[in-house]
Amino acid sequence: MLHPQNFGLTKAAYSVNETLALLSIGRTSLYQAVADGNLRLTKYGKKSLFLAPDLAEFLNRLRAA
Repeated sequence: MLHPQNFGLTKAAYSVNETLALLSIGRTSLYQAVADGNLRLTKYGKKSLFLAPDLAEFLNRLRAA
């Protein structure tokens, strides 16, 4: 498994808009990945965050597919 740094992820967590830019996908596709259980969304209060290890795991699975 590749670590977050292998994908250039330098922060511990990313906002929805940052994640959209990182993955170059649309909001609908992002939330579909969450709904399908392919990507974990973490809530902190009202803020939705994607943790770097979860993003790396998602990217690893995409690479393997």
